[in-house]
Amino acid sequence: MRMYLLSSDDDTLTGFRLAGVEGTLVESEDELRAAFDFARKEETIGIALVTRSLSAAYPSAVLEEKKRSGILITEIPDMKNPDVGTDSITAYVRDAVGIQL
Repeated sequence: MRMYLLSSDDDTLTGFRLAGVEGTLVESEDELRAAFDFARKEETIGIALVTRSLSAAYPSAVLEEKKRSGILITEIPDMKNPDVGTDSITAYVRDAVGIQL
């Protein structure tokens, strides 16, 4: 099972490609829907990563796909909307287990 990146940011796409994750640059809602169709039809893709900027630009299309798709769709930070100042792993442990790290 592999991941597939849908990004509106070329830098994020390039970084993920260097890490071995294929993806596509999306610049319109029609391109987003076409990329979701491709990911859904490709049997080896199990996770679609969507950048926050793209999700914010087309929230209804992303939500619609989350409801109908058989693949896991998750939002990730990108160059335009980074996760500045958050330590998500520490927050996850604190919230899930109740241990302050």
